[in-house]
Amino acid sequence: MIEWAMYIALGAALGTVGGLFGIGGGLIAIPALGVLFGLDQQLAQGTALVMVVPNVLLALWRYHQRNRIELKHALPLAATSFVFAWLGSIWAVGVDAQAMRFGFVLFLVALAAWNLARMFMRTAQPSSELRQPWPWLGVLGSGAGVLGGLFGVGGAVVATPVLTSVFGTTQVVAQGLSLALAAPSTAVTLLTYGVHQHVQWSMGIPLAIGGLLSISWGVKLAHALPERVLRSLFCGFLVLCAVMLAFKI
Repeated sequence: MIEWAMYIALGAALGTVGGLFGIGGGLIAIPALGVLFGLDQQLAQGTALVMVVPNVLLALWRYHQRNRIELKHALPLAATSFVFAWLGSIWAVGVDAQAMRFGFVLFLVALAAWNLARMFMRTAQPSSELRQPWPWLGVLGSGAGVLGGLFGVGGAVVATPVLTSVFGTTQVVAQGLSLALAAPSTAVTLLTYGVHQHVQWSMGIPLAIGGLLSISWGVKLAHALPERVLRSLFCGFLVLCAVMLAFKI
């Protein structure tokens, strides 16, 4: 019972972060499970997904309630991410765990660098309308799906900065669409990891309970924060995750 209480509390903290950044909490859950509990990379990713899948679904609903997500934009993202996440997850379960961890750190560093650079770029005023035609969302869904399936993060963390910089959406709209992308991709990735015995269900289930209890707070906070503050926090969050995992390499 003490372990379950600890996992629920951890899940609540991760769920708040997931709701804040529209990523389901997996990005920080993976390094936390690796550093704090000694799980290898694939097992950490699979276990984190048990929490991420319901968190993403709840966060998607909350975002949709506050800022309606356009179905014509969500569908190409969701469909392509599902297919390519499945392919990425099949690839992931066969990769050496240490190599996977090193690749994940590089992935986080690259994302942090890109988000930091974007803060100093001169960009057009963001809006709820897409700057690029909607078929390009399928291309984004494919790329984000592969990376999400490979690293167990659902692809939202990739899609969010692309949607704000390339498609010109606001941070909140980008995070809502990213959750629409992440919902099917995280589900199929969890299924693949589970079939290959890369999930510790006894840890993942209480993490999921904690996340579901708190993720709405994160979504509420995301809508209350100024755009630049939310982007700055997102960048710092990526750096923190990379540093945490780098100590385990």
